[in-house]
Amino acid sequence: MIFYFSGTGNSKWIALQLSKEQKEELVFIPDALRNETLEFCLQEDEKIGFVFPIYSWAPPEIVLNFIQKLSLKGYNKQYLFFVCSCGDDTGLTQQVLTKALKSKGWECHAGFSVTMPNNYVLLPGFDVDSKELEREKLAESIPSLKRVNTLISRKENVFSCHEGSIPFIKTRIINPLFNSFQMSPKNFYATDTCIGCRRCEKSCPVKNITLSEGKPVWGKDCTSCLACYHVCPQQAVQYGKRTKRKGQYFNPNSGY
Repeated sequence: MIFYFSGTGNSKWIALQLSKEQKEELVFIPDALRNETLEFCLQEDEKIGFVFPIYSWAPPEIVLNFIQKLSLKGYNKQYLFFVCSCGDDTGLTQQVLTKALKSKGWECHAGFSVTMPNNYVLLPGFDVDSKELEREKLAESIPSLKRVNTLISRKENVFSCHEGSIPFIKTRIINPLFNSFQMSPKNFYATDTCIGCRRCEKSCPVKNITLSEGKPVWGKDCTSCLACYHVCPQQAVQYGKRTKRKGQYFNPNSGY
């Protein structure tokens, strides 16, 4: 069973490839939370996977909250792994996630990061990758994920996450600030170029967007995944002044 969260498709693409190769069922975390389906029955030989993007050098809060609520009936130290997608580095994500799993009595056997195109644009100096770099990352992600799939198929006990520089500061200091101050949807708005196509509404993984008088309105349950911004064909979705003249990215192979 593979539990996954994704906003702009990078982690969804990874989860789809893992599910196909490992022959494991896919569970979209927001759907499970919305339907209150938090107990899952495991088979003796089942693999358990968690797939998610890196948010400010740590797992997204929605993933950690889901783990705390999750019940795995029949757990008997089955092979458990995680795969995270990151634009650059992961910080101390491995430590954060393994601690969250350990608090549930679950042992994490393996963890991997796969470098994918950047999509975070809400801070100064942060933007999507150039088209050339985007193509390079997408091309390199295919053999990278193939290696990961091979190791998981063998049930190898191995961790391979690109921590990057100053991981403690990034994960232990910057990430809590990000979760406190950068998760708010209050600065999202739609410009007059909005055509009311509802793509932002449909792409929101937590169903936080509704249309009112032909324009999107954001509720309070925002994960800051930026799907609404990146999916807009008119680039009408903006976040204050922070997204002016910045690029867009959506994984072309995710099936969204």
